[in-house]
Amino acid sequence: MRRANVLIVILLATLALALIACGGDDEEATGAATATTGATATTATTATTQRPTSQGGCRIVPAPRPAADSDRRRPRQRLSRERVHTATIRTNCGTIRIRLDVARAPRTTSSFAALARSRFYDGLTFHRVARPGGNDFVIQGGDPLGTGNGGPGYSVVERPPRDTRYRRYVVAMAKTQTDPPGTSGSQFFIVTAADAQLPPEYAILGRVVGDKRAVRRIAAIATDPATEAPEIPIVMRSVRISSRPR
Repeated sequence: MRRANVLIVILLATLALALIACGGDDEEATGAATATTGATATTATTATTQRPTSQGGCRIVPAPRPAADSDRRRPRQRLSRERVHTATIRTNCGTIRIRLDVARAPRTTSSFAALARSRFYDGLTFHRVARPGGNDFVIQGGDPLGTGNGGPGYSVVERPPRDTRYRRYVVAMAKTQTDPPGTSGSQFFIVTAADAQLPPEYAILGRVVGDKRAVRRIAAIATDPATEAPEIPIVMRSVRISSRPR
């Protein structure tokens, strides 16, 4: 009888040890499953993380391919001085409207309008946002190459008046330092400084009449300090010319 009781105790102890061992295996399996589930959730979260769609109020869009350098003929048709002409530039930072100064720059404004009407500017960029010393200066665009070295294949020369001042929101045509005063092709700049303090050598195109917020957005975009190129593409989706009677 005593021997039977001993055998029963030994049997019960063996069963208890077996149950403990099984329980340990289940906990390890459960822990492994939890770890696997956590890793899967982390992977899924990472996979669904989206890139930003805008920066500083500008939509992030793909960079356009550079266009071929143009070889156009200088336009002969002039804009009427009896009408008010406006260039509407639609960009991924907003729409900019420029009142063309036909009275002071008939050749310059007529050339710009002819290029716009031929869709020359569509898809080009503002390739330069200049902020020397961190201070606003100009934003520049209209180069088919996107490098600052392209143009329409011709130039127009129309020297501005000697008292010309390049104040904020004035729009003028860019030129190289070796070009004669008033030379222009297709590249233009919008002054973002209170006064750019430039000499009167840049042909006047006009003045921004709206939306000035779009100009400020472009002027505030982060740039490569070595090239003054914006970190995101600033694209002119279209440039259109409209006119109305005075």
